[in-house]
Amino acid sequence: MQLLLLIHAAATLYMAGLIWFVQLVHYPLMAKVGQQHYSTYQQLHERKTTWAVAPAMFIELGCAIYLVIALPEGVAAWLAWLGLVLVVLLWLSTALIQVPCHKKLGEGFDAKTHQQLVTTNWLRTAMWSARGAIALMMLT
Repeated sequence: MQLLLLIHAAATLYMAGLIWFVQLVHYPLMAKVGQQHYSTYQQLHERKTTWAVAPAMFIELGCAIYLVIALPEGVAAWLAWLGLVLVVLLWLSTALIQVPCHKKLGEGFDAKTHQQLVTTNWLRTAMWSARGAIALMMLT
């Protein structure tokens, strides 16, 4: 069970670090790409980002589900459930808010959509940060 907690923490902390980079560096720089090459840039961004996030997101989801089902000794049930709820909310936010913004931006840069992406991504940044704290608490 300790290995599961370590894998869970690694995936979650990876995503927490990545989302902070995306929020503070990557998303703001999207506005500097320029109209001429923006659609190509956005399409490449979507394709390449999937490889950076999907494995960790699936590992994190699987671990969060398993931690609720087979609660490790010493881990509070509310902590495991809160972690799972946050994962579900992260997936919903990604699917229902961020992915549609990226799809629209794939048609060309739109300042309003870009601002929506940056603004709404703060929610994911906060949730992954909270998940990071939860994962570390589970290890202690």
